[in-house]
Amino acid sequence: MSTRDTLRTFIVDTFFVDDFADDDSFLRKGLIDSTGMMELVAFIETEFHIKLDDKELVPENLDSLSRVVAFVDRKKSLAKAS
Repeated sequence: MSTRDTLRTFIVDTFFVDDFADDDSFLRKGLIDSTGMMELVAFIETEFHIKLDDKELVPENLDSLSRVVAFVDRKKSLAKAS
C-alpha cells in the first residue's frame, strides 16, 4: 500500500471522514482537531518508523493529506540516505 493510501485509510478509519480532497486543510475543514493531530503524528512515527521533531509539527508538514504524504516521503528518503 502506498504512503498516501496508508495515511488516507488511517484518517478515514480514525476520524470517520471520507469526503475530503488530498489538498483540503485538516484544521480549516474541521477534519482533524489538535488532539487528532497528535494521533496522526503517533501513527506516522509508528507506521513509518520515523521520528518527528517538535519543530516539524507545523501546518506546512501536516495540514493536508498531500502535505503529510510529501513530508513522510521526505523523511523516509532522508532516513534511507543516512
